[in-house]
Amino acid sequence: MNETDITKAAAILRKGGLVAFPTETVYGLGANALNERAVARVFEVKARPRFDPLIVHVPAMLWLERLTTGFPPLARQLAEKFWPGPLTLVLPKSSAVPDLVTAGGPTVAIRIPDHPVALSLLRAVELPIAAPSANPFGQISPTCAAHVREQLGPKIDLILDGGPCRVGVESTVLQLTPEGPLLLRPGGTTLEDIEDVIGKVQVPDGSQDGLPGAALASPGTLAQHYAPRTALVVRSRETRGVAHGELPASGSVGLLAFRESDQNSQFARVEVLSPTGDLREAAANLFAALRRLDAAGLDLIVAETFPEAGLGRALNDRLRRAAHA
Repeated sequence: MNETDITKAAAILRKGGLVAFPTETVYGLGANALNERAVARVFEVKARPRFDPLIVHVPAMLWLERLTTGFPPLARQLAEKFWPGPLTLVLPKSSAVPDLVTAGGPTVAIRIPDHPVALSLLRAVELPIAAPSANPFGQISPTCAAHVREQLGPKIDLILDGGPCRVGVESTVLQLTPEGPLLLRPGGTTLEDIEDVIGKVQVPDGSQDGLPGAALASPGTLAQHYAPRTALVVRSRETRGVAHGELPASGSVGLLAFRESDQNSQFARVEVLSPTGDLREAAANLFAALRRLDAAGLDLIVAETFPEAGLGRALNDRLRRAAHA
């Protein structure tokens, strides 16, 4: 990656084009957030429903004055602690933000990414960039440039290759409501770290997931998302066997394992996310490993759950949505 690539990408974005670029979480499909026609192309290329809002990426907090009508003290505390980083804050939007970006809602989701290529691009273009994950809607998120090329290829104007994504799962999305902070999507910044800064955060249960056709407050909250083409079931490490009714006729079953185990040999293909059980390593490897299993010609994928704490909360969320039928 060099300055010429960044300059070219910035020129494309200013002209209303689409650029895929790396962040610390996943690769994003970027458009000028203030250009409604460019944003519409993002929805078209991804086949993304327009009730699903986009996250706006900015290079500095100064942009909040233009894009929002308020920046409450708790939001400032979080921004000062976690930006740049995998935390998205949902704030009241200004009229400068097109309604298409926010699915017609009154709030806008904003973050500063923690990746040198993303930050260089944002500073060069001097515009906010609306960028969902650079993949067809609902499918496995891309964590390297090759994933973007495979799925979107000629549909976009440029792909900036910044290597594999360090975090590997999308940002945490948090809204500061009058009733208190609300976790809309678990992600790369842990709930525990957030609560260390601002105190208790409300965590909705699964019954409050977004429903098709209804405007969402946050991306990534539909019941089915991040999904492979191969059927997937989620099991704890202790109960990861496949029930008779779930086992396909060929018996070709793969395993997405959190860590190494002597029991892994019973599966046709195994992807171990972290041999030592490290949640950060597992998160960084999740989507790439799921892609490999999806491409292996299996009839079923069994995915092990993670401890429901720290990054494990975000990983379990992704598996639950990937398995939803």
